[in-house]
Amino acid sequence: MKEQTPYAIRSIAEYCQLLGLPKPKHPLFSVINHQDITQFTDARLLSKTYAFYTISMKRGYVGRMKYGQTYYDFDEGAMVFHGPRQVIMSELTDERQLRGWTLLIHPDFIHPYPLFTRLKEYGFFSYSLNEALHPSEEEVQLLETLMSTIRHEYQAGIDRFSQDILVSQLELLLNYCNRFYHRQFLTRKKANHDLLTQFEALLDDYFTTGKAATLGMPTVQQVAKQLTVSSAYLSDMLRVLTGQNAQQHITNQVIERGKELLTTTSLSVGEIAFQLGYENPQAFHKLFKAKTRQTPLSFRTSMHT
Repeated sequence: MKEQTPYAIRSIAEYCQLLGLPKPKHPLFSVINHQDITQFTDARLLSKTYAFYTISMKRGYVGRMKYGQTYYDFDEGAMVFHGPRQVIMSELTDERQLRGWTLLIHPDFIHPYPLFTRLKEYGFFSYSLNEALHPSEEEVQLLETLMSTIRHEYQAGIDRFSQDILVSQLELLLNYCNRFYHRQFLTRKKANHDLLTQFEALLDDYFTTGKAATLGMPTVQQVAKQLTVSSAYLSDMLRVLTGQNAQQHITNQVIERGKELLTTTSLSVGEIAFQLGYENPQAFHKLFKAKTRQTPLSFRTSMHT
């Protein structure tokens, strides 16, 4: 069966229309109360992408959403974040019960501000639905207070101060969400440590069984896919637990495996580079020297003197 092409929702006004909501008060920024949504059965909502960012608090949902191949329930409440061009899939039903709110932010709204650049640093806009933020009740109350302030400013009407105030309030909201995600990485320590163990085992298998020589250097995206998590979530989780992101872990594995081969075999530097997934030995030579302050040959010599 041919896969459905996601419907591209190009404006906030169009999205509001699809949900049966009034026209937004601002073309580039909107606040949606989920209980105000009057329809969720338009076929275009089944598989869609947005041209804007969304931040949603979903509580007490009846119904499911799909991200990639995974369905996700929001019965217990969660926050989800979507960036432009991410594919979102939803079940279409009149029985859907909605509670919570959604912020819609077009990139043009924040373009004049430093937040435009910083927004790309919030990794959770690239997380999958099963990596949603689950705030505690205390955290929910704080987020609801912030949202109440944003909603009040949005409803008050537009003047020359509105955009500055909304962007500053949005940045505060995102900073709190960043803090709460950091807390979630730590409080869900067992699950995340299990993921770390799986990650390290996968890399070890990749380099010790010859996969690197035949398949090339592993990428963060490939490893994350095998672990069934998003690459952004994997890197952020590792950074909290170990202080290093996924790419740094892969690089460390390359260096350690390279040291082992230089010490225990008579393979040439070129042969070792090939075993580690490098087509160009110079790339391995450059990385090794940058990380150890020694060339591969000088390291080998120092280990045999």
